[in-house]
Amino acid sequence: MTSASQTPPLGRTDDELAQSDIPAMLRYGLSFAGPHRTALFGDGAVGAAVLLDRLGIQPRAVAFLAKVVRSGGVRYAAELGGPVPGADAVSLVRTWLASAATTADGVDGDEQAARWLEAVAELLGLRHVYRSRTAGE
Repeated sequence: MTSASQTPPLGRTDDELAQSDIPAMLRYGLSFAGPHRTALFGDGAVGAAVLLDRLGIQPRAVAFLAKVVRSGGVRYAAELGGPVPGADAVSLVRTWLASAATTADGVDGDEQAARWLEAVAELLGLRHVYRSRTAGE
């Protein structure tokens, strides 16, 4: 039996998640383990996926960016001319990468940033799959 105090909190909407301060979540989530990293890989990744989905970005673009971060580092990726397609998306993603670059420490920091981008790509893919399946109903 569950009491009212044990009822899980209601989920956040796409709009609420899209308003998350993702640059701050990246700075703290890459710097500190525990709740900051959990928030980055939870609400931060979902919020990022919502924003990129609204801009029409494909999951493969974000997955490729994760490979670039893993190969060259987050600082290198932040300086790319077009880390993802589309001017609005470039501006958004550059802000995230620049924020991550301030705290990503060496190979381990780059790896965490790449993993986060992979999580965003997976969530973005799930959104696409869900939308295509529900459109066919």
